[in-house]
Amino acid sequence: MPPRSSRRLRLIADATSMAASSAEPIQPGPTDEAALDAYSRIVTAVAERLLRQVVLLRVGRVSARQDRAGLGSGVVVSQDGYILTSAHVLAGAREGVAAFSDGRELPIEIVGRDPLSDMAVVRVDGGRLEAAELGDADRLKVGQLVVAVGSPLGLAGSVTAGVVSALGRSLPTRTGSATRIVENVIQTDAALNPGNSGGALADADGRVVGINTAVAAIGVGLAVPINAASRRIIGALMRDGRFRRAFLGIAGMRRPLPPRVARALGRAAGIGLTEVVPNSPAEAAGLRDGDLILDVDAQPVGDASDLQRLMVGETIGRPLPIRILRVGEVRDLTIVPVELQA
Repeated sequence: MPPRSSRRLRLIADATSMAASSAEPIQPGPTDEAALDAYSRIVTAVAERLLRQVVLLRVGRVSARQDRAGLGSGVVVSQDGYILTSAHVLAGAREGVAAFSDGRELPIEIVGRDPLSDMAVVRVDGGRLEAAELGDADRLKVGQLVVAVGSPLGLAGSVTAGVVSALGRSLPTRTGSATRIVENVIQTDAALNPGNSGGALADADGRVVGINTAVAAIGVGLAVPINAASRRIIGALMRDGRFRRAFLGIAGMRRPLPPRVARALGRAAGIGLTEVVPNSPAEAAGLRDGDLILDVDAQPVGDASDLQRLMVGETIGRPLPIRILRVGEVRDLTIVPVELQA
């Protein structure tokens, strides 16, 4: 009979052999792609696409005291070299360079600026470029994932991600004596810094839904929306180098309608005039301080933004019917807008 120690060793060996034979084979670790969660896969896919379509802009400016340089971002919007950016990136610019992710640096030609929408277009001669796809910001929802691509502080090819924090924000703009409110501005918590201006804010499919324009506070970034209205501006800048707006020569604010008029019209407010500019179309039409505008060109207007949407190039020089309320009496007038001179 074998010694007790030998039997113990044999039992241990048999148990080890059985365990090894019954154990499942060791599986290889996950690939890098599988290790990415769904959020990361979306952000990386959008980044890989847009990093080729977003450029760093370096512009030379002329100030009152000296020449200085400025930095911003731009989005390629056509294969023949048109690049969309923010108007304030080009403020005072005399020349500039677009730096691409492949190392190319091409001189830019300033095609057009529209400070009242904070949008501008430049062009480079670089052969056939890869253009970004423009989306529709009007379809965005609060909480939706967005990705910002640009060159904060001159750091080209920077990517941040966040959500749509709010919609329908307003951004005041000004050029010369003209002022305007950019409507439906997108608020996001995707990190933005100086230099992001003019860069892309994209949805999860990589479509550009906004042009980053301002850092309102820590964690609060704003982007001019890409929608039907801004597409018209972009097209006009590419075609004509400017966007024409109509001018009436009034200042006013939302004012409640008298109950009787509100019931008759089925709405609550109009635009109460606080100022009529001398020698303006409004004065020529017979408008006065205190009048309450109800309709312009048969379109109801309840506040300044309603009127602003109607003041496009197509209305310049065209007689427009305008309905007002004056001392309790509804009156019909005709106004002929002129072109706004910024």
